[in-house]
Amino acid sequence: MFRTAGLAKLTLAVTGILFACLTVLHAAEGGAGFYLLGSKGPAAAVMPPPGVFFSNDIYIYSGDLGGDTELPTGGRLAVGVDGAAVIAVPTVLWVLPEEVLGGRLGLSATVPFGWKDTEADLTIAGPLGGTATGSISDAIFTVGDPVLGGMLGWQNGSFHWQTGVLVNVPIGDYQDGEISNIAFNHWGADVSAAVTWLDPAIGLDLSAVVGMTFNAENPATDYRTGNEFHFEWAAVQHFNERLDAGFVGYFYQQVSGDSGAGATSDFKGRVAAIGATVGYNFEVGQRPVSARLKYFHEFAAENRAEGNALFATLSIPLSITRPAAGSDAWEGVK
Repeated sequence: MFRTAGLAKLTLAVTGILFACLTVLHAAEGGAGFYLLGSKGPAAAVMPPPGVFFSNDIYIYSGDLGGDTELPTGGRLAVGVDGAAVIAVPTVLWVLPEEVLGGRLGLSATVPFGWKDTEADLTIAGPLGGTATGSISDAIFTVGDPVLGGMLGWQNGSFHWQTGVLVNVPIGDYQDGEISNIAFNHWGADVSAAVTWLDPAIGLDLSAVVGMTFNAENPATDYRTGNEFHFEWAAVQHFNERLDAGFVGYFYQQVSGDSGAGATSDFKGRVAAIGATVGYNFEVGQRPVSARLKYFHEFAAENRAEGNALFATLSIPLSITRPAAGSDAWEGVK
């Protein structure tokens, strides 16, 4: 039976699902979507109780764009692209104590930073082609754009549902003309809806998230990525209040073409991935901590890099507002 007793264990269970509520965005140009695929998963629609939480994802990715496919990046067209990244995604989430529309409201802020390396066999300068250059490599360690988010979640027994919005604020360290960037240099928004069936009696978690990303134009490259659809899912079994494991996956499809003076084609992208996850809850002193690993292998890519991604996540509550007597704020995560 997947049961816990007492506030400390309940808090530990909440931090175990917290990371699934925190999401970040990443580069729109460069053959990758604006939304960080795989960032949601188990317990995607479960809202933590009122309080302040901290979570940090270490996102590790390695992939390539096969064949002679052209990749628009940094105002250039790149061919024969290989890329790798290690990015930290620290996030603070505040869940308000007051009910909003019968649910719980959470507000988040993220400032990503890290390392990215992009190599290309050939680059062609300018939106209409022009001078071709040989192989190029661009490695950076820098700060990305801040991301602000809001989410509203509800619960009825084992069923949870949630809506959310994320806004990318283009004030990060963007380097014009470089083929590696963590910042995006344009405004963007992602809207999503999530559902979770989390049965506390048997510990089964079935979650799904659908969303759409909308991108503004990058003024440095006159490039605007089209609207992007994403779907993520998770099927996880909790063996006890500490350990869980299961399967995860995602699908991405660009539904409208790229545009702007810097676009030479609609460049609609697509990719799918499947993988596995394991989570473990523990204490450091008297403070509960949650750790999770998620691994994804990508396939069926088109106009987009295809590779492997790993998320290593640590989550911890900074403060918890104890629910009033008779409150159902802890239901579904016992």
